[in-house]
This record gives sequence, structure tokens and C-alpha cells, in this order.
Amino acid sequence: MDFSELVRKSRSYRVFDESRRIPSETLRELVELTRYAPSGANMQPLRYLLISSAEQCGAVFPSLAWAGYLQTWPGPEPGERPVAYIIMLLDTEVSRQAHSDVGIAAQTIMLGAAERGIGGCMLGAVRREAVRETLKIPDRYEIALVLALGYPAETVVIEEVGPDGDIKYYRDEVGVHHVPKRGLDELIVSFR
Repeated sequence: MDFSELVRKSRSYRVFDESRRIPSETLRELVELTRYAPSGANMQPLRYLLISSAEQCGAVFPSLAWAGYLQTWPGPEPGERPVAYIIMLLDTEVSRQAHSDVGIAAQTIMLGAAERGIGGCMLGAVRREAVRETLKIPDRYEIALVLALGYPAETVVIEEVGPDGDIKYYRDEVGVHHVPKRGLDELIVSFR
């Protein structure tokens, strides 16, 4: 698949086929991709905690918040939950901040996942202290993001933002997830 198709395929998925596991070697391959991505001042301060056992996934899941715009949806049900997580950590002994690194690395992982037919969701709404305690993460590491991964079991449709300008994603009556995106002409500005 070409790059444009890969980017279009790399959506936020929140419902997965929990019967299909992701091997830990695949998670390692996804993190390997980040080694070649840019890093501010080449500090490379990110570390990755790989979670792939059903037990650990079950321990992480309650500390995550899903789909803020879907107020009445509590998140994926049993059987639909992520089968792996990559927890992105900032090693504060290397650097105290890595905002651009986090975005670059997360997108690199998600594109690599999409290429393999794996979907995921970047989660910033995380009860960080609960995850830290559950997984015994040392204090020197800050939890930057949690990447929830699995084989998608939902349909996600991209559509143009309507005339009302509403960008909130929603699920229709049959569970199709709709994501409004702004048009190209709105994204490109000119000041002349």
C-alpha cells in the first residue's frame, strides 16, 4: 500500500477482536521503527513498556478513559478490548520534556501497526498513578501516552465537517464510528 493509503487506514479504533492476540515480537518490531524517527536534539528520551498478556491487559484497561465525545459509551466490552498496549514513557534522567518526540514516535508506531492490519488508539486520558502502581513503573519514568492495540472489529468512516462546523465524532444507530475532518481549504491559510 502506498503512504497516502497507509495514513488513511491509520484511524483511531476502540473496538477490537480480543480473540486475536498480538505477539510480543510484533510489538518489538513496532518500537524498532521509532529508533529511526527524529528526536529533539537526538536525546531519544522515550522508553516503551510492552504489554501483551491477557492478565496485564486486564490490569491496565480500568485505568483508561475511552472516547470523550461519546459520553454514554463506557468503552469496549469484554471480547472487544485491546490485546496489547505500548506504554510510552519519558525517561526524566535523559530529558525533562519530549513533546514532539512523543507525537512522532506514537504516529510511527501507529503507521507500522496499520501496515500490519493492526489498529489502535492513542490514549492520553490515563489514570497515570494507577498504571504506575499496577505495573510498578519507577518514578524516573513519566507516562506520556498509552497506545491501545488490537485487530479492529469496528467500522470507522471519515467524513467532511458539515456546515455547522461540528468536529465531534459519533457512533450511528448500527455502531459505525463517524469522524468529521476539516476540509483542506480550511487547513491551508494565507496571509497576503
